[in-house]
Amino acid sequence: MASVIRMTARRPSLSLLLSPVRDRVRDRSPGFAASLAAGALAAGLGLGAFAVLTIALWVSSPYPDSGPGGALHVAAAVWLLAHGVELVRTGTLSGVPAPVGITPLLLVVVPALLVYRGARDAVDAPDPADGDEADAPPPVHAPTAWAGVVAGYLGVGGCAALYAAGGELRPQWPWVTVCLPLLVVGAAGGGVWTAYGRPREPLLALAALLPGPVRRLLLGRDTRARWGTAARASFAGTAVFFGGGTLLLAVSLVGHGDAARASFLQLTEGWTGRFAVLLLCVCLVPNAAVWSASYAVGPGFALGAGHVVNPLVSDPAPLLPPFPLLAAVPQAGPGTPADWPAAVVPVAAGVTVAWFVVGRAVRRGWSAGRTAGVVTLAAVLCGMLQAALAELSGGPLGVAALTRFGPLWWQTGTATGAWLLAVGVPAALALRAWRVRTPRSPKTEPAPPASASSTTPPPASPPPPAPDEEDAYDLLPADDDTPPLHPLLPPPTAPPTPTD
Repeated sequence: MASVIRMTARRPSLSLLLSPVRDRVRDRSPGFAASLAAGALAAGLGLGAFAVLTIALWVSSPYPDSGPGGALHVAAAVWLLAHGVELVRTGTLSGVPAPVGITPLLLVVVPALLVYRGARDAVDAPDPADGDEADAPPPVHAPTAWAGVVAGYLGVGGCAALYAAGGELRPQWPWVTVCLPLLVVGAAGGGVWTAYGRPREPLLALAALLPGPVRRLLLGRDTRARWGTAARASFAGTAVFFGGGTLLLAVSLVGHGDAARASFLQLTEGWTGRFAVLLLCVCLVPNAAVWSASYAVGPGFALGAGHVVNPLVSDPAPLLPPFPLLAAVPQAGPGTPADWPAAVVPVAAGVTVAWFVVGRAVRRGWSAGRTAGVVTLAAVLCGMLQAALAELSGGPLGVAALTRFGPLWWQTGTATGAWLLAVGVPAALALRAWRVRTPRSPKTEPAPPASASSTTPPPASPPPPAPDEEDAYDLLPADDDTPPLHPLLPPPTAPPTPTD
């Protein structure tokens, strides 16, 4: 009996073992519950906005095809389409289901912003502008907030997909299981990362999983400045491509104004239908801008399987319904000199990329080779961005000849990178040579009088300037061949000492 008592005294009770876990769950459950509610609220707001717009168009329509249930099914399907989910239209004249895979890029902004704001607010970090960080509660743990927002949003999204499956526009489940979580995970991660002040520790933790040579490339000397400059230049180049594509679209619409007006009036007669067509055109303007940018760099886009439109040739398109944006497509036949000014768009993008890179290169004293390397990196990043936009902007609208609409992502990305390399590298080298052609001479102050110099001590030299934020993250010394001095990288090896 005594031995049993001693064994019981030595063995901790189950409640003592589970108390840390219970306390941790109790402490984090309010944060997880609030994050779960934030994700569900973000999904509900998006669904509500689409439902209100769809119901308003249905109520004002003089000839509604279905009841309010059909309008709500359409709203849920369009909400899923805004996440990149491909739909299937069952009510066709031929009886063959037709896919609907072109996602209006303007609609993608709505769920992405809602998830981003929901995740950022779910962290509940104190605002530095309020000045009461000490009294405010600590922010919610990042994985807890992220997981709660993602789970809450996907829960509502799954219910919406199940509801939309009973309508004429039905979601394809493989796209639901891929596109919906992909957008939510990315937007929620961005919101949580922003709420915590955009820390770099997660990026460094991911870099620890890479091989040694890749880590040295990513975490080497001046790497953050080079990658940051290339990223900003690539975003600027993408903005120029998008703006130039929009300008080309506007010029073409003005040139084909009569055809666009006739197609707009031919689609519908009531003001409700015309408003719906106008709203659809506005949502598809970013898609048309990406198509125009792909047209400017050379590969163009497809108006159906095997019907390519580019500056050199425009194949006759299949029989398409009248639509105002399609009226801006060039006429079938070989290209004309009137189509060649579209090349101004990639030239302007290459000069913009060079300008952004040279401004940083001159301030940091980069050599011509390093400047050309940063321009090359920016060209690769911009090509990847344009390829992603080209893939998102296109898709199928039916079967047979309607299975492909929009540019091919690999052709658009390759042509974009080639244009930026051909224009950006020479422009960057020329701008750099022009900026450094006259070196600055240091200003010299007049020497003090002899009497003053004998009695007054010389002024103390000013302290060296503090390194800026980017220099603080340089991880290697001046020699590029020296192994990196970062804790995530392998330690440097000392050279062998010569022996007599």
